[in-house]
Amino acid sequence: MTTTDTLVAPSAPPPAAEGERRNLLQQVLDASWLTIILAILMALIASSVLIAAANSQVQATAVYLFARPSDFFGASWDAIFGAYSSLFRGAIFDYEATTAVRRIRPITETMTASVPLIFAGLGLAVGFRSGLFNIGAQGQVLVGAAAATFVGITFSMPAGVHLVIACLAAIVVGALWAGIAGFLKARTGANEVIVTIMLNSIAVYLISYLLTTQLLAQGGTRPISPVVADTATFPLLLGSGFRLHAGFIVAILAAWAVWWLLERSVLGFQFRAVGANQNAARTAGIRVNLVFVLVMLTAGGLAGMGGATQILGTDKSLQASSAGSIGFDAITVALLGRSRPLGTVLAALLFGALRAGSPLMQTSANTPIDIVQVIQASIVLLIAAPPLVRELSIFHRIATLFGYSMKGARA
Repeated sequence: MTTTDTLVAPSAPPPAAEGERRNLLQQVLDASWLTIILAILMALIASSVLIAAANSQVQATAVYLFARPSDFFGASWDAIFGAYSSLFRGAIFDYEATTAVRRIRPITETMTASVPLIFAGLGLAVGFRSGLFNIGAQGQVLVGAAAATFVGITFSMPAGVHLVIACLAAIVVGALWAGIAGFLKARTGANEVIVTIMLNSIAVYLISYLLTTQLLAQGGTRPISPVVADTATFPLLLGSGFRLHAGFIVAILAAWAVWWLLERSVLGFQFRAVGANQNAARTAGIRVNLVFVLVMLTAGGLAGMGGATQILGTDKSLQASSAGSIGFDAITVALLGRSRPLGTVLAALLFGALRAGSPLMQTSANTPIDIVQVIQASIVLLIAAPPLVRELSIFHRIATLFGYSMKGARA
């Protein structure tokens, strides 16, 4: 037995609890495409109720609901249709715009917003497929963004080289930050959920402090970094009229690389073997503790790259709030995509659409922007409980009559 495969400390979760967590995660990852679609539809339906309830016209017609129910249902339909049509116009295609550029700009904003989510979601997907509950993408995104910013504002390099070095710095720092959790789990059996959550808080306060020093603020009085050099930014794909940058192409390539890693490489097989059954993997000669470290390094590097694309592609300068909720949204993205690269990309585009379309939904339809958060939270709830989706869905009952199961196999 090697040093890296020593028995874990008593602080590690007992085998029964560990197995229960893995079974829950595996149940979520094994959800069928029909369950995923139904979870999204049910989340939209639940949010529709809140949209109608928050509308002033609906509230006014509810007073005389039994006298003239058509007024109430008509107002409800107008509120719901107005909210979702505005969301579509802000995220996909603005059919009311007067110019071609403004009509297609929404879909480019969706693609732009999805870039950091793709990277962070891929990182979490690698962890989930390996049986690790990495909840630290938020901190990993933030330290990656800080590393990219430091390189972008401190050094002077040729275009292209500067961008590559900034991205590599973000990948390395993000990987090392996540590697702390992997190392502690491998050596002491520390729970990766608790460690990564704590690292999130440390990252936020650390970056907030660094933004008051010469390292990132560089003499400024506000907690915001200078704008990164043009040589360190991602080139725009469609010209100055759009914000879509080359980071989107890099994200798609990263998704392909993660697919190859997990499905075609020996290392990826070891990741998946550990995620399926640690004891069996250890019996087969896989160094499980080393896999823990490598998984977290990979996840952190991808999340750090997500932070780099947010700064070098979109924001151009760093603030403590630059990561927004990217790391936490990425958890839903990975689960919604069943921790598969293609599914993660599609889920990131969905969440990018919600981000891009929510401002117009608020201004045009007068719908609270928090409704988008409700949609996201409802999707998480339903994805985390596949049996609930199946039991609540009339489609499940219809499919059962024809001999099919929403678990993806013939009943």
